[in-house]
Amino acid sequence: MAQVHPPTSTDLPSPIPWLAQGAGPVPPLDAPAASQPLAPEPAPTSSCGSGNCGCATASGGASQERAPRQSAASAALARVVKRFRPRKKKLPGSGIPARKVVRVLLWVRRVAQVGFLALFLYFLVQTAFRGTFSAHAGEPVRLPLPVEAFLLADPFVAAMTLLSTHTIYRGLAWSLGIVALTLVFGRVFCGWICPFGTLHHFFGWLFPSRYLKGNTRVESNKTKWWQSGKYYLMWGFLGAAVAGSAIGGLLDPICVAVRAIGLGVIPALQYLGLRTATVAADTNVRALQTASDSAQDFLSTQVWTASQGYFHQTWFIVFALVAILFMNRFIPRFWCRALCPLGAFLGVMSRYALFGMEKDHAKCTDCNLCLVHCQGADSPQGGVKHRQDECHMCLNCEAACPEDVIKFRFLPNRKSEQTRPDLKRRTVLASTVAGAAAIPAMRIANWPDRHYSEKVIRPPGSVDERDFLERCIRCAECMKVCPNNALHPAFFEAGLEGLWTPILIPRIGYCEFSCVLCGQVCPTGAIQKIDEKQKMGIDMKPISIGTAMYDKGRCLPWSMAIPCIVCEEFCPTSPKAIWANDVEVPKRDDKYEADGEHAKMLTVAVQQPHVDPSLCIGCGACEKVCPIVDKPAVYVTNAGETRSKTNVILLENTSYTQS
Repeated sequence: MAQVHPPTSTDLPSPIPWLAQGAGPVPPLDAPAASQPLAPEPAPTSSCGSGNCGCATASGGASQERAPRQSAASAALARVVKRFRPRKKKLPGSGIPARKVVRVLLWVRRVAQVGFLALFLYFLVQTAFRGTFSAHAGEPVRLPLPVEAFLLADPFVAAMTLLSTHTIYRGLAWSLGIVALTLVFGRVFCGWICPFGTLHHFFGWLFPSRYLKGNTRVESNKTKWWQSGKYYLMWGFLGAAVAGSAIGGLLDPICVAVRAIGLGVIPALQYLGLRTATVAADTNVRALQTASDSAQDFLSTQVWTASQGYFHQTWFIVFALVAILFMNRFIPRFWCRALCPLGAFLGVMSRYALFGMEKDHAKCTDCNLCLVHCQGADSPQGGVKHRQDECHMCLNCEAACPEDVIKFRFLPNRKSEQTRPDLKRRTVLASTVAGAAAIPAMRIANWPDRHYSEKVIRPPGSVDERDFLERCIRCAECMKVCPNNALHPAFFEAGLEGLWTPILIPRIGYCEFSCVLCGQVCPTGAIQKIDEKQKMGIDMKPISIGTAMYDKGRCLPWSMAIPCIVCEEFCPTSPKAIWANDVEVPKRDDKYEADGEHAKMLTVAVQQPHVDPSLCIGCGACEKVCPIVDKPAVYVTNAGETRSKTNVILLENTSYTQS
């Protein structure tokens, strides 16, 4: 066996010259040898001889000691500069960067999402009246902004009202712009414009889930079978529209956003703001009180109204909003993928889009980066067909792809694309028939023309009940704009079909005599755009939404001989619909002369109120101000409403008076 000898000094390679010479400038490699400067020779050093103290007694010892210190400081400075120097993120695989136009469009999309969400919220907070009706009585009161613009641009709302009423409401023509945009670019509304979709996107980014990481997130962004559920919901709602009901507004995303944020979130924030102001006032700290007062002044004039607003059934509406937002922790943009009928409606039209995705499957390395960032779960990965109907046009997949596999372009190659939704014909037919059959099934127990609760008092200008249910999309714009907080979402007062349609609750707020704002913001014509002359009855019969009734067993002048004319004082009509009759009634004295003896009988002059049904408009002001707190002695029902030819009190001009 051969022995291995350790290498000698002659066997080692010669050191690199500039490393052997120590620190100093390094000459260029191509410089001639004669011109290369020689490094200075180190000065001789001597030591104390111990070999342990490290002292240097030579003249060059001090410079040799400073040199390592300077080198260490330079190295530390270099490390700091390197740490804070912007470094380019290395992409996996080939690392091919996305096209510059795509990187720019990503930021354009983000800016558009933030901008449209901010515009939607601005319109929503401006859907309120913060003025007064008495300052300029002769001037009409109108909102200066088109606060219902997002609803007017909703194609699904336009389709429902077209099928239910067989007419196109003039304002909904704006939705044709979204239809044209979809036919060119696909579901760009969902990824760029829709404020409710942006809200889900924002919450998913703000509250990331620990569950949605790694392979779990990749799997969650693959196309799932349950994503077809929104298409079946869409067909069911369109079937209901054919049967004469716009009940699909319950799940329309713009309606859901207006209803949940306008009736739930903003009043909740107002309550918290008022409570915070109360706490600040109790501190007796002048600076804190001043800041709180300034903030409240701004919020009451720009965000909410001066008085606290609250609405019936808000707990259920807000709970539904929180539930669907919470689902984003398990499935990104769950609402958009599973429940949104508007997204399904646009997905059907996106199959004809001129702009779309093109993939080169041969280049794909299955890195799954496109799936990590996909918003619509439209299968952008290689080896499968892309779902054009599910794509939100977020462009994240092309920006994340390191192999230049994905490109968005006009007139793409459709070989790797599935344009039609993956639906079963029998299920589509069953969904449509079920939606159409559900409406008469609901009306059997609550027929719109004949039998509905007397508490279903519709806003002034509303069309008759059948037409009202054909048009009302439950968007809650009329409830949000009502200056007296009088309109509220119905629960089952109008039957299951009338869920969350507007009704007047006079005990909470009355209908302002000269206010017509609810009709001005209604996007579908369920509440007509009447003017003040029609509302107040100037040179014509006023519009009535009901009639006041008296419970004489609870009315103070009628049952207890106590003077009270509050209802008559607040009646806004001219001449007043409530008039009082001066009478003298017996009343027992509240003082007893002696034990066991009855009190004296007195005679008291009171004014007993009566209602003139020909003048009463059912505004509810009398019920609002009635001093009987628990249950008012005067109450309003929908009897005598102008919109109905059968729900009448006076029988003039009806079939009852015609022989």
